[in-house]
Amino acid sequence: MSATNKRGQGIDGSTIAMLVAVVAVLVLLGSVWAAVALGSQLDGVNQGRTADPFEVFFGVLRGTVTWPASATWILAVIAVVVVVLAVLIGVAIARARRRRSIVDSAAAHMGKGKQLRSLSAAGARQTAQRLGVQGWVGVLIGITVAGRQRLYASPEDMITLVAGPRVGKSTAYVIPAIADAPGAVLTTSNKRDVLDATRDLRACKGRVWAFDPQNIALEPPTWWWNPLSYVTDDVKAAKLAAHFASGSRAGDSRGDAYFDNAGQDLLAGFLLAAALEHLPITTAFTWTTVPGDDEPVRILRRHGYDQMADSVSGQVNGESRRRDSVYGTAAQMASCLKVRAIAQWVTPQGNADPRPQFDPHGFVRGTDTLYSLSKEGRGTAGPLVTALTAATVEAAEEYATKQPGGRLQTPLLGVLDEAANVCRWHDLPDLYSHYGSRGIVLMTILQSWSQGVQVWGRDGMRKLWSASNVAVYGGGVKEPEFLNELSQMIGDYDRRTTSTSVGRGSRSTSHGIQRERTLDIADLGALPRGRAVVFASGAPATLVETVPWMSGPHAAALRASIAVHDPSQTADAPVAPTPAPPAVGEDVSDEWINTARTEPEP
Repeated sequence: MSATNKRGQGIDGSTIAMLVAVVAVLVLLGSVWAAVALGSQLDGVNQGRTADPFEVFFGVLRGTVTWPASATWILAVIAVVVVVLAVLIGVAIARARRRRSIVDSAAAHMGKGKQLRSLSAAGARQTAQRLGVQGWVGVLIGITVAGRQRLYASPEDMITLVAGPRVGKSTAYVIPAIADAPGAVLTTSNKRDVLDATRDLRACKGRVWAFDPQNIALEPPTWWWNPLSYVTDDVKAAKLAAHFASGSRAGDSRGDAYFDNAGQDLLAGFLLAAALEHLPITTAFTWTTVPGDDEPVRILRRHGYDQMADSVSGQVNGESRRRDSVYGTAAQMASCLKVRAIAQWVTPQGNADPRPQFDPHGFVRGTDTLYSLSKEGRGTAGPLVTALTAATVEAAEEYATKQPGGRLQTPLLGVLDEAANVCRWHDLPDLYSHYGSRGIVLMTILQSWSQGVQVWGRDGMRKLWSASNVAVYGGGVKEPEFLNELSQMIGDYDRRTTSTSVGRGSRSTSHGIQRERTLDIADLGALPRGRAVVFASGAPATLVETVPWMSGPHAAALRASIAVHDPSQTADAPVAPTPAPPAVGEDVSDEWINTARTEPEP
C-alpha cells in the first residue's frame, strides 16, 4: 500500500454529516436570534430579553418571546445571505478539489513557508538586487501546493529538470522562461514548438537566430556560423573535436577506447589546420577521407604547432590498417559535415557571401535569441548544435570576466532542452556550478535519469544533479532506482496511529507514531501532470504546482506567435472561437492546446 493511500485515511462520511448538521443548527439558531434581536429594536418589543441566543430561540418556540413583525423580512435577508455564502463556499471547495491531485496531501509534510525563503519572490528579489540584476528575479519554478507560494530560481541558480515525455516541460518551463528572460537567450530542441511560440515575443527584444540545419522548422539558411571561428588554438580545436565525438556517438555505443581517442585527436589536428588556413570546415571532413595526405601536417608546422603536427603525422604515416581505422573513426565523428543541407549553415556560399555571420561574442552582449534545432539519428546536426551552444556560453563567460564582479549584469539564459539527444556537451557537469557565478543561468532538461547517464556516465550525471541549485522532478519517469533515491531525499513523516482492543469485558485504546514515506516510488512514478517536486539547496523538498504559459502574463503574445508560425495554418482556414484560458492549477485541456496553436489574438 502506497503512502498516498495511507494518508487518505481521514474523516469518514458519518463524521462529516454530523459536522454539517451541527453547523446547520448553529446557523439556524444564530439567524433566528439575529432576526429577533434586530426586529425587537425596530419594533420596540422584548426589551432586555434578547441577549441569550438559546433563550430567544426556545422562547419563540414556546411563545414566551414575541416574534417582531420586522423579524420576518430580516430573517429572509439573512437566509439569502447564508444561501449565497453557502453557494460560494461550495464552488470554492469544488474548484479546490478539482485542482488537487492524489499527491497533494503530501505537501503538508514537505517544505513550506519560511523553509523556502530563499526561493520565494522576496528571496529571489533580494538575490537579484545583490547581484545588480534589474527587472528579473529569476525563473519561475512553480507555486507551492501548501501555502500557495511562488518559487523562483534566482539569477545565480542553475536548474536541472528531469521529466518524462508529455508532462508539460515546454508548456510550464521552457516557454515561460524564454518569454521572461531579460537578456540574451539560447535554447536547444528537437521540435519547432518553442520556436513558434516565442519567436515573435523575442523579436521585440532583439534579433532571432534560428539554426535549423535539419530543416525541422523549415528555416532557410539566411545566415551562417563558422565553427572554425571558435578554433583559435590547439586547445579550442581539441574541444571542438570532442563535441563532434560526443555528438556523433550513440548513447548506448561501446567504441574502442584507442581508436576513439586517436580519431578525436586526428580530427582536432584537421580542424586546427583548416582554421589556420581560413578554409571551410568541410575541408576537415575531406581530409578524413584521404588517408596519407600530409597537407594538414605542413599547415600545422608552418604555423608553429609542431607537436600537433607530429601527432597528425603519426597517423598520416602510420601502419595502413591502423591508420585506416583511425581515419574512419574521425570521418564518422565529422560525418554531419558531408550533408549538403547542413554544410550550408556552416560554410560561406561563394567568395562574397551576403548572408550575415553569427558572432557568439556579439550575441552575448545584446538581447538576441538563438534557437538551435536538431534531432537524433542519421544525419544529425547534434555535434554542431553542441559546438554552437558551447561556443556561445564560453563567449558569455569570457565577456563576464570583464564585467563588474566577474559576472554578466544582465544574465544570459540557456535552456538546453533534449540535452541528451541534441546537445551532448561532455564537459557540462564540470562547468555547471561555475557558470552560475558568471551570470549564465542554464536549465538542462532530460526525459529520464538514464538519458543523462548515457551522455555523462553515472558519476557525471550525479555531479550535474548535485551542482544544480534547483533540481526539479516533473513526473513521467519509470526508473525505480532513481525514484527511490528521490523518495529518500523527500524523507519521512510521523503518522499518528490508534488501535483499540477489547477483551474480558474491558476496552483499551493505545496511540502511537509510525514513520511513513512522504512520497513513495509509486507516488513519484504516478505524479500527475501539473505537479513537480523541487529540490533546492538549503531547503527541504517541496511539492509545487506548475504554471503553464497559458496562465502567464505573455499568453496573448505567445498565442499570436503560434498562430502566425504554425505550419498547419492556411490563409483560408476557418477560425474557431478561443476558449477561456485555464486558471493556474487547472488541467490544460486538449481543446485549449489545439486552439491556442491555431487562433491568433484579436
